[in-house]
Parts: sequence; structure tokens; C-alpha cells
Amino acid sequence: MTIIEIENTKNLSVIEQLNTGLNGSIKVNYGEHILEFNNALGHGTIRHITFDWGISLLDYDVYFNDDLKIIYKITEETPVEFLFVSKGTLKYSSSYKDANYVDLERFQNVIISNKMNSKNVYIFPSKVNVQLNVIQVLSNEYKKKTNNNIESLQETLLSVFRGDSKKLPYKHLGGFNLKIASFIENLNSIEGSGAVKSLSIEGQLNLILAMQIAEHSKYVNNEVLSDVLSRSEMKKIHKAADYIVDNISQYITINTLSKMFSLSPKKLQSGFKVLYSKSVNEYIRQVRLEIARDLIKNTDLSISEIVYNVGYKSRSYFSKIFYKKYAILPTEYRDVAKRNKKFKTE
Repeated sequence: MTIIEIENTKNLSVIEQLNTGLNGSIKVNYGEHILEFNNALGHGTIRHITFDWGISLLDYDVYFNDDLKIIYKITEETPVEFLFVSKGTLKYSSSYKDANYVDLERFQNVIISNKMNSKNVYIFPSKVNVQLNVIQVLSNEYKKKTNNNIESLQETLLSVFRGDSKKLPYKHLGGFNLKIASFIENLNSIEGSGAVKSLSIEGQLNLILAMQIAEHSKYVNNEVLSDVLSRSEMKKIHKAADYIVDNISQYITINTLSKMFSLSPKKLQSGFKVLYSKSVNEYIRQVRLEIARDLIKNTDLSISEIVYNVGYKSRSYFSKIFYKKYAILPTEYRDVAKRNKKFKTE
């Protein structure tokens, strides 16, 4: 495992410290510090931008060939950090000596803050593309901003912003939010240069920060957010997906699943987008085609029997979508599979 230690201080560039372990190249463009690397460690891009009032952005789009541990030493002011994983997953601990890591999951709203002279530890897993956005807020700087309205924050988060040692280390592993994900996608796709780009990024950053704070408040107060999925709802989505696989020959609708697992159709669709990057119907179609493909390859069932077994009534329609997915007709796929089996046994 590769280990990189970063000191959270104004005197040392985060990007330059990361580069001591990643051995890439750094470019600076209108306030953006961008590290790019492509070597034996892996490949990817890390960007750092600092704004006024103690707000900064650190985002990762990385792939490592081996596990990578990044240790952030908090040596000056304690920051409040708003994290969001758009792709992949990683582990976090509020102590270098603490083996109780938590998973930071895809599309989950995460807020952390640690004590002074402590360490935040992140482990990026091997062979996984991780896209992580970190919005860091230095509360003492932010409080200097006119109309900062910090006093309106939910009580716990307000204490964290004030640096109350009794509340630290603080860790909020909140709901799963596709709306935040879409705003971060917009943030990462902002083009242009100079003042226009900087203002666009800062504006989008403030919107994301507002949504993460709003999610935290609703979560703590057990209020419902239509665009947010709780952990219990995510478990129901997993069960719905398992049900689809186990009952693929049946006629399955969104309304049926919604009633069966006590989820609104909107929550159901959001959950499948979060977990599988597909709508419910897209997921059902994928499962049917994958099961059908395996049955064609590994059984002597006729194509018509297989069509029925995976829940389709029309063989011609099945052939059409099978060809669209695999660029080969079902009968041709069976012939190829048989030839390959024969070749292996000879």
C-alpha cells in the first residue's frame, strides 16, 4: 500500500504534497492547481481551487493499481469538509490508529470534521475509478463573510462550525442523493477560462454546499427529502433487485415493486439509478437478456422456451433486443457457443 501524508496548512500546497507520492505533473491555470499522473501507481487527475471566505474545492478522478492511503494532518484551523463520491467508494477514519474505517459510498452525503492535531485517513481501493469531491470550509474565515447566516445551521452542525471539541471528531453519513450528483456532474463539466469559469465554479460550489447542508438538516430531524434515499430504503432497493432476478419469468411492473417494497415509484427509480445506473425497466431488461444468454449457451432449451422463461411473449421482439444488445441473433449465438464447446473438447 502506498502512503502519502499531507499537512493541512496554508504554507504548503496540497497538490504539491500529493505529487511527492504520485510523481505526476502540475499545471496552474487561473487559480486551478491540477495534478495529472499516469504511471505504475495508476492514473488520474486531482484539482484544487481556493476561493474567498475559507472555501476550497479538492476533487479527485483517480484509478490506482494498488490501495493508496492518504493521511491529512490537521495542524492549523480545523476545517469542516463536505464530501460526495460520484463514482466508486473509499474508506475513511478520523484517526491514524483507528482501524474502524467507514465506507464512503457512491452518492452519499458526507460531512466530517476532526480535532486539531489529529489526522483524517482515506484509503482509495485498488482497481476502482473513484470520483470524489471535497468542499472544505474554514469556519473562522467563513464567519467574516457578510450575511454568512451560520447561526441558522442545525444545532449539531453549528457546534461543529464553532469548533466545539465535545462534538469532534464529527462524522455525518447521510442519505443518497442523485440531485447533488447531477450538480457535481455540472460542476466537473464547466468549461471556459478566467473569470467566467471561476465564477461558474464558485456559484455551482455554493449550490452544492447548500444542498449538502439542507440534506444534513433534514436527515438529523428525520424529515423526508424527495430526492434523498435513506440506508433502509437502499436495502429495499437491493431486495427489489433480488426479487427481479428470482422472478424474471413473471410480469413485473414498477407499481408492483413499489407496493411490494413500500417505496414510491420515484424513490424506486432513484434507487435503481443510484445502485445500478439504470431505470427499473432498463434493469429488468438487462437481467432478462443476461439470463437468456446463459440459458442459450448452457442448456438445450429451445429459443421459444427461453423467451418464455425470461418473461417475454414475443420471440421476434426478444430476437430484436438480443441483437441490439449483443450484435448477434439468439440462434447464431447458440451455434457459436456449440462450436466453441466442441473445439474445447477436441
